Amino acid sequence: MKTSAIIQARILSKRLHEKVLKKLPYDGQLSVLEQVIKRLRQSRELDEIIVATTQEKEAEQIVKICNKWNIKYFRGCSEDVLSRFYFTACENNVDIVVRITADCPCIDPEIVDLMIKKHKKAKIDYTSNALIRSYPRGIDTEVFGFNALKRAYNKANKLYEREHVTPYIYKNPQIFKIANVKAPKKHYAPEIRITLDTEEDYVLLCAVFSYLYHKNEYFNIGDIISLFKENPWLKTINEKVVQKKVIGTLEEEIEEAIELLDMQDLKKAKDFLKEHFKK
Repeated sequence: MKTSAIIQARILSKRLHEKVLKKLPYDGQLSVLEQVIKRLRQSRELDEIIVATTQEKEAEQIVKICNKWNIKYFRGCSEDVLSRFYFTACENNVDIVVRITADCPCIDPEIVDLMIKKHKKAKIDYTSNALIRSYPRGIDTEVFGFNALKRAYNKANKLYEREHVTPYIYKNPQIFKIANVKAPKKHYAPEIRITLDTEEDYVLLCAVFSYLYHKNEYFNIGDIISLFKENPWLKTINEKVVQKKVIGTLEEEIEEAIELLDMQDLKKAKDFLKEHFKK
């Protein structure tokens, strides 16, 4: 059984352009994507690492990184990320997919290995540590079999199902066998955000790497949680960042829009939506 990490990476990110190319540490030589690759190379359960990127010309910069690190890459559709994963897995004969996003430079290979072991032992279709959040955001790991991926590719027909890869699987527990892995008490910290989506996120990650990276290039989740306990002010850097959500219906999107407008104190627009669209 071939187990491969497929890293989802593109240059033209909407909220923070070229985020995977930003340097970490700030004064360092490696990019965010390279830190993800470097960390995943510490895994004992992965057979290989593949980057699934896009066909856009800008993605040549990602291809150069893959060549530098001597890892495989696949270039597919920028919007239909589900198809990109499916064809990446097909081309490389992957049996078990470990989905990692390139904006998680603190990914912990020990947790990745734990997830793979639990998935194999349970003999199920899909395993995640983020369906019910208990780990910090940015340690997210999804593990699923090729058959589940193939069925999702063939059956998923909603835009958000194609864009976010796995919703068709985890939103259909009557079809797929699904498990959520909860963090142990010592690693329980769902309020910590160490993923990269905004400038505020990048500032926080630069601070985290400044504190930890020069002591241990492979600092782990325990080091991160200890750092935040010792320096609780770190959370304030990106505490107002709104995480993008997987939204499936117009009604859910309107609900989310109303919440965002309320946060920005845009009361007229909020009241307009509530009056015209809410039931």
